[in-house]
Amino acid sequence: MKIKPIAAMTCCAALLSIPFSGFVTEAEASELVEGNNATVVSPVSQQAVSFTDAWRAVVMSNDGLAAERANVERTEHLQDAASDLFFPQVTAKANYTRLDKPIEIKPSDVIGSMPAGEQVAGLAQMLGINPAAVDKMFTSQLTDRDIFTSSIRAVWPIFTGGRIMAAQDIAKGQNEEARYLLAMKQQAKFEDLSKFYFGVAMTQQLLQTRVDVEQGLKKHFEHALKLEQQGQIAKVERLQAEASYDKARVERQKAERDMEIAQVALTKLLKLERPAVPSTSLFINESLPPMSAFIEKTLSDYPGLHILDAKKKQASGLIDAEKGKYYPEVYLYGNYSLHEDDTLAAKTAPDWAVGVGVNIPLIDNSGRSGKVKAAHSMVTQVNYLHAQAEQDLSVLVEKTYREAMQALEEYNGLSSSLKLAKENVRLREKAFSQGLSTSLDVVDAELYQASVKTQRSAAAFQYVISLSRLLAMSGEMNSFNQYQQYQGVEVKS
Repeated sequence: MKIKPIAAMTCCAALLSIPFSGFVTEAEASELVEGNNATVVSPVSQQAVSFTDAWRAVVMSNDGLAAERANVERTEHLQDAASDLFFPQVTAKANYTRLDKPIEIKPSDVIGSMPAGEQVAGLAQMLGINPAAVDKMFTSQLTDRDIFTSSIRAVWPIFTGGRIMAAQDIAKGQNEEARYLLAMKQQAKFEDLSKFYFGVAMTQQLLQTRVDVEQGLKKHFEHALKLEQQGQIAKVERLQAEASYDKARVERQKAERDMEIAQVALTKLLKLERPAVPSTSLFINESLPPMSAFIEKTLSDYPGLHILDAKKKQASGLIDAEKGKYYPEVYLYGNYSLHEDDTLAAKTAPDWAVGVGVNIPLIDNSGRSGKVKAAHSMVTQVNYLHAQAEQDLSVLVEKTYREAMQALEEYNGLSSSLKLAKENVRLREKAFSQGLSTSLDVVDAELYQASVKTQRSAAAFQYVISLSRLLAMSGEMNSFNQYQQYQGVEVKS
């Protein structure tokens, strides 16, 4: 069974490094490859990191999560902005105007505007009064040609048909959506980290398995060489042992490259300067909580469902906002003059004024009725999406749970096969030394033992990945340490 290196998977995002627990010692390196000097990198150049530390680095420093947190801050600011809609709007205004000529008022203009203007003009003519002379003497200038005014104006909405509250509900829904998007992104990063991290742990075990095979076939080759020199076996048996040993060495080198690729991917993921070495091994659990517990928790806490709830809240806010356009808008307003010219018009104008205003929409060209219907359709769409998402999540949780249980059954079921393989290797080696078995029998025994170890490692890896996905979907990522450290059984190669 050929296991593809997990490090070949696409890296989703770069992670910013933080100090971890230190470097791998000589003793730890020897545990990885006992009695073999062909390690990927020298022990002093590696950096050990636990899964807990790696996850902490992702949460704190991942660029993708940082972008989602910035989006949360953006929606918080928008929510604060929506809360300001209840406050009055106060503006300061200044105007400079140039007229074609000053505004003047003449006595003749005043008399002419009167209902009895003709009688007054006739009386003045009878008395010998010259209108032009009167105009010249009594003409008043209301304004100059240059007019400068400044004032403060305040408008305070007191009824908007519910549009302000609708805007605040929409802003709140956007903030909730951003928060759940962040939570969903964290869950995805948790699954990604599990694949990369335990992928390296699996390739470590596969490398150790290949090292064991190489050492076993090397010993077998040396034994066959001595037996050939003593004339106890034919040359073809020694050649078979030598060819098998050479092939095992090639397979070990390939396993080293696979581990190196996986290490590079994890190291880049964590942005470490030295190759990362997982200090948390693959593990299994004797049992899992019932599947119904995971399904219930997922349907209750999965961020994707809450995102749909937030979108529904925004759609409801749009309905209220569009309905509010049918209602009149009532507001208070006030104006206070800050500067006025020294003119008759300025003196007659009041310094301040307050009042109540009403805007009544009669004919609206914004398509409010269509927008209300569109918002209702959006609510219906979200309801259907929510129902479909619950169904899909239930299927996904059940599928993942069964995969985890299948991996557990496979791992435990291979226990007897591993014992048989070890005993078979011992017996074949003993029989070969007594001339009762061929070199090919010994090689087959070694390769069968390696295949069983590889299959168990793959099953343990599949279990850990399935468990990580279950915990991520149900929002129980913080309990991973409990499954691994307190309830987990370490898987050894």
